[in-house]
Amino acid sequence: MREGTAGEVFATFLKLGLTSFGGPIAHLGYFRDELVTRRRWLSDSAYADLVALCQFLPGPASSQVGFALGMMRAGWPGALAAFIAFTLPSALILLAFALTAGTIDGPVGTGALHGLKIVAVAIVAQAVSGMARSLCPDRERASIAVAAVAVLAFLPGAMGMIGAILLGAGAGLMLGRGTGAAVGGQVATPVSRAQALAALFVFAGLLIALPLLAGLSQSLAVIDGFYRSGALVFGGGHVVLPLLEAETVRTGWVGADDFLAGYGAAQAVPGPLFTFAAYLGAVLGPAPNGVAGATLALVALFLPGFLILIAVLPFWDRFRRLAAAQSLMQGANAAVVGILGAALYAPLFTSAITDLRDFTLALAAFVLLTLWKVPPWAVVILAAIGGVALTLSH
Repeated sequence: MREGTAGEVFATFLKLGLTSFGGPIAHLGYFRDELVTRRRWLSDSAYADLVALCQFLPGPASSQVGFALGMMRAGWPGALAAFIAFTLPSALILLAFALTAGTIDGPVGTGALHGLKIVAVAIVAQAVSGMARSLCPDRERASIAVAAVAVLAFLPGAMGMIGAILLGAGAGLMLGRGTGAAVGGQVATPVSRAQALAALFVFAGLLIALPLLAGLSQSLAVIDGFYRSGALVFGGGHVVLPLLEAETVRTGWVGADDFLAGYGAAQAVPGPLFTFAAYLGAVLGPAPNGVAGATLALVALFLPGFLILIAVLPFWDRFRRLAAAQSLMQGANAAVVGILGAALYAPLFTSAITDLRDFTLALAAFVLLTLWKVPPWAVVILAAIGGVALTLSH
């Protein structure tokens, strides 16, 4: 890849951050069109290899790809520029929504918020359906997904999710479906082995230390909750939903209605779904909240995914050839489908759908997304209008 400047990277990713609607898979398509086809920053094979790496790791895949592309183009300043530019537009929009949502009242405002809660059901149902087809294509992995739901039924919350992922990873290792095959070329970045090992040390150190320090202050508790959520996200942006719900709603920091309304609004903005953290950080009940809470939550949620990406970059080509590594991730990803399916039922369905009319609106949104292929932001707007109509009809 030819060297560029951090300014060039920032301008390119700001354009992507303002126009990339549709979730992480769509973002990867936008990246390829802009950076591989149009700007020729790298080859198709190198891009495919980078995408494979980021989809294998925990964290927000599209943001990790953007971070790595910025690094490949302009070093460490380029990586930071890519992250800020791609993340800032949606984070600012959701922060503004968080700071103004409390002033919305009357049937129109409450109806629109109700519509946002309903459309979240349809969007997660679409994610579960798509992920199940790709990550649970056989009866063994489908069974792992069901087992993950069973774990959460008896052990709800973050500990149940960790247990379900570990159970799935172990089952995948036992099944041994990995082939050990490698694809594409090598991903060349300026990360040394020493820097990679330092990033791994920081990643693991924070994962261990933050729960021990969380009792010292509310700020540390917030950082701990969002960092742990970011470290456990396998399989795409929507998977962060149950993790964040466990860390914010079940702890009493955020109301269930506020959580679902914000998640629905997050579907209507461009950029990474992880910027939902900016909304949550801003509406936290205990301080820090507002701009400070949004900043803490946003950085804490993204940080583990970037640290683990840096940690594996120099070792990726050798690691991905291991059949055991592929088998382990196949099982973990199947468990993730079950975790997201459990979240579809509670808190989403049980909180948002109160009668048959609500269910009809959710079903209509699901059909628009899956069969009519209407963009998510447009479905969100239609659902908000539908929520107003339902409220006025009472």
